[in-house]
Amino acid sequence: MTKAALFDAAGRELACERRPNVMLFPKPGHTERDPEAMWRATADAIAALLEKTGTPAGDIAAVSPSGYGSGLYVVDHDGSAVRPGIVSTDMRGESTIAAWQTKGFTQENGRRIQQRFWPGQSLVLMAWLSEHEPGVLARGATVLMCKDFLRLRLCGDRSTDPTDGGISGCIDVTRSAYVDDLFDELGLSSWRKIMPPIGASTDVVGKISTAAATQTGLRAGTPVVRGVVDVVASSLATGIVEPSQMSMVAGTFSINSTLHTSPRLSTMPFLQMPYPVDGQILATEGAATSASNFEWFCRNVLDGEAARAIAAGRSVYDVCNDHVDSARDRTTDILFFPFLFNGEGGGPAGFLGLKASHGLGDMLRAIFEGVAFAHRHDIERLLTGPDAAKPTIVRLAGGASRSSIWAQMFADVLGMPVEITDSSEPGARGAAITAAVGVGLHADMRTAVGKMVRVVHRYLPSVERHCVYTAKYRRYVELAGVLEKNWHPH
Repeated sequence: MTKAALFDAAGRELACERRPNVMLFPKPGHTERDPEAMWRATADAIAALLEKTGTPAGDIAAVSPSGYGSGLYVVDHDGSAVRPGIVSTDMRGESTIAAWQTKGFTQENGRRIQQRFWPGQSLVLMAWLSEHEPGVLARGATVLMCKDFLRLRLCGDRSTDPTDGGISGCIDVTRSAYVDDLFDELGLSSWRKIMPPIGASTDVVGKISTAAATQTGLRAGTPVVRGVVDVVASSLATGIVEPSQMSMVAGTFSINSTLHTSPRLSTMPFLQMPYPVDGQILATEGAATSASNFEWFCRNVLDGEAARAIAAGRSVYDVCNDHVDSARDRTTDILFFPFLFNGEGGGPAGFLGLKASHGLGDMLRAIFEGVAFAHRHDIERLLTGPDAAKPTIVRLAGGASRSSIWAQMFADVLGMPVEITDSSEPGARGAAITAAVGVGLHADMRTAVGKMVRVVHRYLPSVERHCVYTAKYRRYVELAGVLEKNWHPH
């Protein structure tokens, strides 16, 4: 979904409008998005937000975008996209990484960008496009990330910030600067020439253009702040400012992040990026193994029931919570492997252990557990090594945070307290925090987080349930490995 949300200076979410994005699947493993359709969805959501809340456009102090990290948008000199945008769930770069591994590029160069290479990473996608779609580079004038494309439409600015630069795999996160030698060694020097300049996330980089004002209902001249990538936005929105806290986003991806004073190098993280609070670094482990699996199940299996729930004024989480609650105390060996969107290692998604005696509640419970297990697997790697953080609290955001049963399950699976903050759209709140600092409503990011974020729910783990879940989790990990080694799709 594309979302437009309105916040006051205290961080209270006043309203939110959502518009669907259409995922394009031009080839197996390719996930794309029409950039102009995304912009139209954004403009429509903003206009509806202002109209429904009765907010005068002149009351808006600032606008700032956030969006998914990596993937790729390439625009020409006129600002038109030269091809559909590539989404970070895209898998076409697997062949590129395999070729780099054969040449011995990955380990040394991974240390230069302080993270692992992965298929949907911008740097990898540039290499793939050079080989398979060379015309993209020939026509392109600027490479942009998702939020940067939206900001281009808002005010004409072509730049990025260190957070998106970090996730793109193109910068040294200690310097927030492009690794020029890396582009040269990978044969991507021509791409380096069209990379956008990097500037502070809280900079005011332009004003709402006349064209954007017409489309959105915003006032022309309203300040536009550069913004942050969604991983950082969600961490800010959950109040993460200290190494004792861990951010966990259960959305499209399993995103689990900890703060550090310098980049982690003992165990190379999936992602690593500058964090705009006190010069810290955010280290992240994750994969496309989270609540998007549950949403797929609702869309394709529970479509009718979900529609009836919405018509009755209930959310799909309300309905599924009831089903899971009815099955929570039953003993079951069902395992769900949340790999519908290409889990690490290429193992298959699905249920294991289903019997005719099982019902919908058992299946939904297994999905909740499988997603929690996938997060624990990522978190164990994140917390391994001499330079790992030692968090004592988890702040949960994303779709799963809307379910009290699922939040309690995360606490029980992880054996750590889980807290939920008071925003239904953490990515949007993170953008609002950044905007507030950009126009001086708060002195700095730490102050803004302290003023604009509040914990509203806390879930403590059960020692007994943690022991039960640990045994089941070990079986999940073992069987996931067996499936990965023996799965050969045709």
